[in-house]
Amino acid sequence: MTLELTTTDRPYLPRGVRMHKDRVRGGVVLLAPEKAILLDDIGVAILSRIDGKRRFGEIIADLAEAFKAPPAQIESDVQRFLGGLRARMYLGVTP
Repeated sequence: MTLELTTTDRPYLPRGVRMHKDRVRGGVVLLAPEKAILLDDIGVAILSRIDGKRRFGEIIADLAEAFKAPPAQIESDVQRFLGGLRARMYLGVTP
């Protein structure tokens, strides 16, 4: 199985994984069973667009427009970020 998403895949946060505003750390964290991962602004921008309904290609297009960046560059960066989460099972994908 490859960790790379296709443009038609629908990424989602699986049960037990969610974003949470953390007052102690002063930012947003990704909560997973027995884990809290501090997210930077880019991580928040990516994960806030993941709802299980939007396709990966739509998320890339939205980020490219929001950040005024080439879609190919955005896709490369987002693939790397989401691939890392998927490898740790913090991200699910519906084909």
